[in-house]
Amino acid sequence: MSLRIAHAARAARAIVAPRVVASRALHASSSTAKDPFPLPFDPALAAAAAEARAARNPEDVIEDWAMPPPLDRTGESPDVLRARLVYQTRKRGTLENDLLFSTFARDNLPTMTVKEMQEFDKLLDEPDWDVYYWCTEKKPAPSKWAKTELLAKLKKHVKNEGKEHRFMPDLLDVQKK
Repeated sequence: MSLRIAHAARAARAIVAPRVVASRALHASSSTAKDPFPLPFDPALAAAAAEARAARNPEDVIEDWAMPPPLDRTGESPDVLRARLVYQTRKRGTLENDLLFSTFARDNLPTMTVKEMQEFDKLLDEPDWDVYYWCTEKKPAPSKWAKTELLAKLKKHVKNEGKEHRFMPDLLDVQKK
């Protein structure tokens, strides 16, 4: 009973006499201080950014850089090629491509010929999002890939006409088939 009374008394004091926290200005004169983080829609900032873009060296623009050439894998055995493709289809960097390519590899890689695996390897050298958009038919594939049987198989796989739930396959599942 006395515990309830002590708690009620503390609560009553908190209502009657709230604590006062001392505060002070962070800047000596807040009205004359310049904003250290200007908003992006500031016209002066937008003009400065446009000038900087116009003055940059075209060789420094990342969007225009060429893709690095793929590694030369001449003399690679079919077993090593297949194992590397299994790994590369699982480790694309985006979950969307990991799921699409790894399940495609699980279903098709064991029966692919060496020539088909080499073509698949070249497709995996393309930028990930480009291949993703080609397979989902959000963007047209370039003429180099548009009429290939590999991309047609991949597009069919992506459509998932059987409505199966797709999960990252175990490595043993890929090697068993």
